[in-house]
Amino acid sequence: MNIRPLMAIGGFFLSLMFTSCDNAPKGDNATIQNEQQAADAQGMQFAVDSSDSHVRFTGNGVGKNHKGKFTVTEGNVAVANDQITGGSFVINIRSMDLDEKGGIYDEKLRPHLMSGDFFDAEKFGTAKFEITGVKAYEANDRDSSVVDGANFTVSGNLTLKDVTKNVSFPAKVDLDNNTLKAKADFDIDRTQWQMNYGNDKTLGNKFISETVNIELDLKAKKP
Repeated sequence: MNIRPLMAIGGFFLSLMFTSCDNAPKGDNATIQNEQQAADAQGMQFAVDSSDSHVRFTGNGVGKNHKGKFTVTEGNVAVANDQITGGSFVINIRSMDLDEKGGIYDEKLRPHLMSGDFFDAEKFGTAKFEITGVKAYEANDRDSSVVDGANFTVSGNLTLKDVTKNVSFPAKVDLDNNTLKAKADFDIDRTQWQMNYGNDKTLGNKFISETVNIELDLKAKKP
């Protein structure tokens, strides 16, 4: 019996399995640059609602995705003449809550993500995002946001593990007299913040992509 056709079929289905499992979300391509000057936050200060704001993330490798979220503990967004002029918010890294629960996820995955290989949460318990600029978002035939109704491009310094990089991404911002809501969905390269663990394609099915998907859901209110 010629087993080569069977091996080929088996390889095809194995490849298909990994492809179908590795269905990492695709966000907007964030632009990452060196740290920039923070914006001069003038106008009315909207206080971030920590009970209704969070940052979701998805890390992915071969045949696996791991999702979770962090809480936003504090922050302010400044608004003048119906425009965001600046602001910042703090992300509690130690609040990491994985979607997958129990067993290996609680006992191994979460501790590993919190270790020095990734977030080093014992040493760096928080991250910070500080706005450096906000401008009108302009979609075109080659670049349209995955965020429905994106109307601004937000730029800000993201400090993580004591490394600061400037990140720009599309966002949908809704503003009324009392409430500000912002949503974004974008991808970053974790190695820019010195998180290099597993980013070697020779590792085969243990490879972990450098791309991490970030979903920001921020709400702020007048005090």
